[in-house]
Amino acid sequence: MKAYERLLKYVVVRTPSDETSDTVPSSKCQFDLAGILVDELKELGVEAHVDEQCYVYGKIPATPGYESSPKIGFIAHMDTVSDFCDHEIVPVLHPDYDGKDLVLGESGRTLEVSAFPHLPELKGRTLITTDGTTVLGADDKAGIAEIMTMIERINEENIPHGPIRVAFTPDEEIGTGASHFNVPEFDADFGYTLDGDTEGEIQYENFNACKADFEITGFSVHPGSSKDTMINASLVACEINNMLPGCETPRGTEGYEGFYHLVSMSGDVGKAELHYFLRDHDANMFESRQKTLRLIEKDLNEKWGEGTVKLTITQQYKNMSTIIKDCMHLIENAKTACENANVPAQILPIRGGTDGCQLSFKGLPCPNLGTGGHAYHGPYEHITVEGMDLVTDVVIEIVKLYAEQN
Repeated sequence: MKAYERLLKYVVVRTPSDETSDTVPSSKCQFDLAGILVDELKELGVEAHVDEQCYVYGKIPATPGYESSPKIGFIAHMDTVSDFCDHEIVPVLHPDYDGKDLVLGESGRTLEVSAFPHLPELKGRTLITTDGTTVLGADDKAGIAEIMTMIERINEENIPHGPIRVAFTPDEEIGTGASHFNVPEFDADFGYTLDGDTEGEIQYENFNACKADFEITGFSVHPGSSKDTMINASLVACEINNMLPGCETPRGTEGYEGFYHLVSMSGDVGKAELHYFLRDHDANMFESRQKTLRLIEKDLNEKWGEGTVKLTITQQYKNMSTIIKDCMHLIENAKTACENANVPAQILPIRGGTDGCQLSFKGLPCPNLGTGGHAYHGPYEHITVEGMDLVTDVVIEIVKLYAEQN
């Protein structure tokens, strides 16, 4: 079975995670896909199971004579974002795509070159989209499909390999995909997540990340008699945001540039809240951003009265480059694998995080590879049949390279 055929099978099983839930997994529907994957792994001869927290684990013993090769793991996540995932997902194939604007069904949406300038590079390929009303779910079911297809191919083509481990995780999209990952049970020396974009992407530098929540307590009195008395919490919230550099937002930054991201805001005269994500690749700059918010809290409490502004900062994840720098063979072998598969390698920073960054700090060094997908987390998500085939080729080449190190 081709990787794209598996993708078409997986994406119709809706698996949105739920950030408001306090269960693990955050949504029971993720078990639906987990069960399918365990059955499929067993059909491929893999020792596999799903645990009570919806983590799927599989083990493939080494080809005789290759038992001393490094144990390499491949990981992808089963959940999708909850946005645009509230009804049936209908994947659509567009053979021999012309590289131009593409109308997505009757949704009123168009996949436009002006918004996605890489589209002409996909000319001649078979493009996979939805009908324009939902996410596709290639993030990250494409990664799952490519790992499964790799397993099938090494079996069918009798490709010698060392010990291989696979895992499929829940709740990556809400930041907890690695929280309950059993690293000792996984039993790998190193790993790769398949959760990136364009085929050939190799990523080992991610953001340092935290969330910052402001709670503003105002003083509400009748507006007709509030001279020098009222403290409007919503206006203080606006003041906080205006004290941040306007160009350091996701829209205004790229590459290694960090940002303050206002995720949501709410309030009235008496109470208001601001919720931010802070991101930066550089650890010192990351700390500086947090100090800026603490200074804003201090200054506004001095201006409006102690207790008006309360800031809570919650750490989320760190830059895994501090771990990967001690095992750069993961990056060099991935580059060589791309070369062997005739795929241009692209070493790019992750403007976000993956399960791999958290797993790296839990003792499993785990850079990220592209799956061939684009425009994740919305109705414009798309991927190509050919791109998925190339990613599968790259993964197989990685398996071969580590088999040689026995």
